Amino acid sequence: MALRHAPALPFRTTLSQGHTVFDAAVFGSLFLTLFVIMDPPGVTPIFLALTSGRPAKVQRRMAWQAVAVAFGVITVFGLVGQQILDYLHVSVPALMIAGGLLLLLIALDLLTGKTDEPKQTKDVNVALVPLGMPLLAGPGAIVSVILAVQNADGAAEQISVWAAIAAIHAVLWLAMRYSLGIIRVIKDGGVVLVTRLAGMMLSAIAVQQIINGVTQVVQGA
Repeated sequence: MALRHAPALPFRTTLSQGHTVFDAAVFGSLFLTLFVIMDPPGVTPIFLALTSGRPAKVQRRMAWQAVAVAFGVITVFGLVGQQILDYLHVSVPALMIAGGLLLLLIALDLLTGKTDEPKQTKDVNVALVPLGMPLLAGPGAIVSVILAVQNADGAAEQISVWAAIAAIHAVLWLAMRYSLGIIRVIKDGGVVLVTRLAGMMLSAIAVQQIINGVTQVVQGA
């Protein structure tokens, strides 16, 4: 008697009882979406510009702090984000415009060289704002996570969503943590160039974010 072969199934990790505990398609879709939005390679020059001049130990700590802040913000909004926005009567376009304005202010400081802050708060502020939020945990990432959590059906998809969120933050940390060696190569002149480049990139991101927010307000009117 010929043996029958079971039909091929999509890649999923399962328990012995047959219950699916991981959905690779959901994981991959959200991870790629967040990778494009949070842009680890694009964040690197901005991180180098904002942390230049500090001891290597402080820079490594700031990379960890920025990722921790971003992960905390994303987690909160993933769990209760829609309820927070509804309670405060804040629309997604308004969140985008506010985040864009904050990024634009930071970008102008980078372009003009006015990046100094009070000594006792400088390290903390840069790690939290703008690195942690709104650069990493910006409106685009927040909205994507809110929608992914809401659309996740069942425990397997929920696990996959949160695994993707954790994975992208690990990638962000690695990108910033291991970019610090670049500073030792480019020296002070290169740091100034990177700072101006980061300011230009950040201003473009900010303006585009504001335009997207205003466009959505106009379309919704």
